[in-house]
Amino acid sequence: MSDMMKRILVTGGAGFIGSHLCRRLLDEGGKVFCLDNMFTGTYDNIRELYENPNFEFINADVIHPIQLDVDYIFNLACPASPIHYQYDPIMTSKTSFMGALNMLDLARRCHARILQASTSEIYGDPQVHPQTEDYRGNVNPIGPRACYDEGKRIVETLFFDYHRRHRVDIRVIRIFNTYGPNMLENDGRVVSNFIMQALHNRDITVYGDGSQTRSFCYVDDLINGMIAMMRKDNFYGPVNLGNPQEITILDLAHMIIEKTGSRSRIVFKELPEDDPVKRKPCIDLAKKELGWAPVIPISEGLDRTIRYFQSR
Repeated sequence: MSDMMKRILVTGGAGFIGSHLCRRLLDEGGKVFCLDNMFTGTYDNIRELYENPNFEFINADVIHPIQLDVDYIFNLACPASPIHYQYDPIMTSKTSFMGALNMLDLARRCHARILQASTSEIYGDPQVHPQTEDYRGNVNPIGPRACYDEGKRIVETLFFDYHRRHRVDIRVIRIFNTYGPNMLENDGRVVSNFIMQALHNRDITVYGDGSQTRSFCYVDDLINGMIAMMRKDNFYGPVNLGNPQEITILDLAHMIIEKTGSRSRIVFKELPEDDPVKRKPCIDLAKKELGWAPVIPISEGLDRTIRYFQSR
């Protein structure tokens, strides 16, 4: 990507996905500015990147404007796990809206191309399966998840309004469940939860009866899709990026128990409010426009992720 990547800003760059993106952009020859307020980002995720002279860390919050001269912006800043985005829901809403507004203004000033990391959560608890980009969703605007779900929905609105009104060169992706190294141990996401519980032989907590489904994409596949989207001319999105291989939460728990050799038991708890029953992306548009599809099967991705948590 060195042919196009010059000065790149990655907001949320010390987080799970952001740190992988920063590393990949540096490998491809970019000058990378990693901006993070370290609410869910960690210095461990980016420690090795400091050795690269093309890497610069900025400890700042996207809710405040920033003065930089950049060619490309990846806007990933926002807590993405329910535990973290519900910790301060008002701040989550502010991060989504004010962060996007500030980054769009920066892109407008710099004539930069800007990519927004949106989410499958904009589909809510979907009544269409699998979810296609033209599905408008089934979201509870006043529930406990709304700060994140509606935050991302208004960000998509802002992006397309800036594109129509100010001709900002936007890209919008909708990220489905992603997992891999650099996930936080305590972020409340199902893959990291199950792995940590299994490694410590603790009860594995399954919410509901475990029949709800998710589609898990390994982080390296996602990064490939993000970069392909940023490269693509005259295609603004939104586009789903995720793995269409669907698995029940109960099957995931059994798979992780087997892979870790754990003595954990599975216990069932009440399903949280507005928790989606099904989640599976239709990626026909990504295949057509980006030539992208995930290639790492869940068994291999889980092995890599388990090794990461064991090493810690």
